[in-house]
Amino acid sequence: MAKPRSVEQRSESGSLDWLAMSLHRMKIVGAHTTSGIVPLTGGVSSDIYCVELPETSICVKRALPKLKVAADWRVPPERNRNEVEWIKAAGAIVPGAVPEILGEDAEGGAFAMAYLPPEIYPNWKERLRDGDIDIAVAAAVGDALGRIHAATASDPSMAARFANDAIFDAIRLEPYLAATGRAHRDLSDRFAALVDTTRAHKLAMIHGDFSPKNILSGPKGPVILDAECATFGDPAFDLAFVQNHLLLKGAWQPQWRKRYVDAYFALEHAYETHVSWEPPAALAARTAALLPGLMLARIDGKSPVEYLTSDAAKDEVREFARALLVAPVEEPSAIAERWMT
Repeated sequence: MAKPRSVEQRSESGSLDWLAMSLHRMKIVGAHTTSGIVPLTGGVSSDIYCVELPETSICVKRALPKLKVAADWRVPPERNRNEVEWIKAAGAIVPGAVPEILGEDAEGGAFAMAYLPPEIYPNWKERLRDGDIDIAVAAAVGDALGRIHAATASDPSMAARFANDAIFDAIRLEPYLAATGRAHRDLSDRFAALVDTTRAHKLAMIHGDFSPKNILSGPKGPVILDAECATFGDPAFDLAFVQNHLLLKGAWQPQWRKRYVDAYFALEHAYETHVSWEPPAALAARTAALLPGLMLARIDGKSPVEYLTSDAAKDEVREFARALLVAPVEEPSAIAERWMT
């Protein structure tokens, strides 16, 4: 980590007074408690700091009203509350699969959680980037996601607790699917249909940003972070979201493409053992429809993946995804098999 600073110092983006006030409101830092802070990187939607206290270190997160991307992308900062609620709900279903919540500051739009050191909890995206493609990790991720979806499916109390359609639209459907439809006018009807189908299937509590960068590979299993987009919605979105990233890694690191696809299948097979809330074929069809839309969105939507920089890699993804949007398939497995040819 970077060198610690005190909470009275200023960050590159401005004063850290908000952090000091949040810590006091959460009764984490007293009048005579000293602390250092270390900014944490990797996200575009929040200010995140590791706060070093005398006895331990914690993580404090505050949602930003404008995301740190090239596009003018503004979203409601109250989504922090969604994340806290998702962590609490998911932790009750899969103990250990989320960080412990240590405090909430509704006034400041922040919360505190346990700090999980990277030497013990490496980031799954970074492991995948480096060729450390552990099939057991992928299966554990799929198992945790399936258990969370199954436990919350068709639950009216969860539907009420996660009635976050406006935030999900602002953070996911508009910038990913609708914006990509505007970039590819000949496919705009197809993207509009994906938006409508996703909105119509409110079946379970979903994470909304279920990506390898938001998953830590812990000693006792995956730990899931960054649930700001959580809503009661379509489980196919979470599944397609993470499978999309496993495919895109193959365009980034083509020498390991087959291993990424192996992880894709391991995750899918572990997940599908929990699908009981609807016919598996129906879920598979919606997942397969979303996958190429999300692939193209990570090239030409408002939040392109930062690691695909060459024109050749981008064009490969565009050609592959566009063909599947024009002629959809019914199974995610068919997409992975085509990706390998």
